[in-house]
Amino acid sequence: MSVVCVGSLTAPGRGGLARSGIGMSLQTVLTSLTRGGLGSTWGRVTSLAVSRRRCSNISGPTEIHVQRLQGENSGIATVLMSRPHARNSLGNVFVKQLEEAIEDLHQDKSLRVVLFKSQVKGIFCAGADLKERAEMSNTEVGHFVHKLRSLMSNIELLPMPTIAAIDGYALGGGLELALACDLRVAASSAKMGLIEVTRGLLPGAGGSQRLPRVVGIGMAKELIFTGRRIDGKQAMSIGLVNDTVAQNDLGDAAYQKALDLAKEILPQGPVALRMAKQAMNKGIEVDISSGMAIEEMCYAQVIPTRDRLEGMAAFKEKRLPHFTGE
Repeated sequence: MSVVCVGSLTAPGRGGLARSGIGMSLQTVLTSLTRGGLGSTWGRVTSLAVSRRRCSNISGPTEIHVQRLQGENSGIATVLMSRPHARNSLGNVFVKQLEEAIEDLHQDKSLRVVLFKSQVKGIFCAGADLKERAEMSNTEVGHFVHKLRSLMSNIELLPMPTIAAIDGYALGGGLELALACDLRVAASSAKMGLIEVTRGLLPGAGGSQRLPRVVGIGMAKELIFTGRRIDGKQAMSIGLVNDTVAQNDLGDAAYQKALDLAKEILPQGPVALRMAKQAMNKGIEVDISSGMAIEEMCYAQVIPTRDRLEGMAAFKEKRLPHFTGE
């Protein structure tokens, strides 16, 4: 029995930290951007959902671990997934520990990039734990899938850029987890697919909504209707992943490439990164004129920052900027 101290999630509506761009009026979006100044909507959304701290007892080994890198890579965190006996499938303990890890990441203002990596060779995440699922009642299945959907939305709502390093199978809920990240890097040998229809189901943790937004509605329908599995090269050709690399002997080529990408992001202005992410995530859900208004409001929050002044000074003095997130 391991004891993990976490903050409880009190959902502001059925979706918990639900994706805040969908189904919201432009006025609601703009209001959320302007209230509280530089604190940003991300911080306020988190504060709404995290109401108190508590300690929970979780049976079983640690399946999720967050590694915060040090030294010149300080500001990068890696979420390590380790459930080897079940191919990192989304079981109760795995999901609970991932929920708690994501909540902690939401509150860590020192982080600039978060990566998701498997510690199981050849596997990213195999999707649903069908053995656990078979023992659930219909009602329990519905509740659990709702929890998964909220978890993926919480990953998407992380304020800093996120990268999924797909070094192996990412099927069903595993691919839905990767889709909730901002960027995806895959080994060329990795296998990906929303295969739920082959089990008489449909993607239930956001896949039916996020995949069309990434690859287009026609390609998404083809992949979901057929339950097709594709490799890293095919995934890159349709825009499902940002980059693909040949696998190495250690089985972590995608992670190494994702880490290189994270290092490119790391020195950039953290406030600017968070506002840029917010502008894109919210703007993509509305018409372009409304999106321009969202961009303007996000830009307005960057203007009074010390980081903006540092960027201008560094340009004038012909040196690299040193951003502090203020």
